[in-house]
Amino acid sequence: MQLIPCPNCGPREEIEFHYGGQAHVPYPADPAALSDDEWSTYLFFRDNPKGPFAERWYHGGGCRRWFNAVRDTVSYQFLAVYRAGEARPVPTAPAAIPAAPPAANGVPE
Repeated sequence: MQLIPCPNCGPREEIEFHYGGQAHVPYPADPAALSDDEWSTYLFFRDNPKGPFAERWYHGGGCRRWFNAVRDTVSYQFLAVYRAGEARPVPTAPAAIPAAPPAANGVPE
């Protein structure tokens, strides 16, 4: 089980979270003025990079807040997490967020 670092609650098990898609996709200023093609592009077309990718996540099993994360799509490793509304940080290394330290019995808490 992977631990996802919530910026409000700290590291929690992945089953507490829901993926929300690509982060930093601005809502159209005047959606009624968009053509059908422009509206469908806004709704359905997202980036699909190999490597670091900014995403939205919802912590439904905890604080019930949305936050953003930069995750490596190859390794699934979270490189940075930040609250919604904050600027996207630039991860400095692939292991920017350390794993939770093992407990005394060797099992992560």
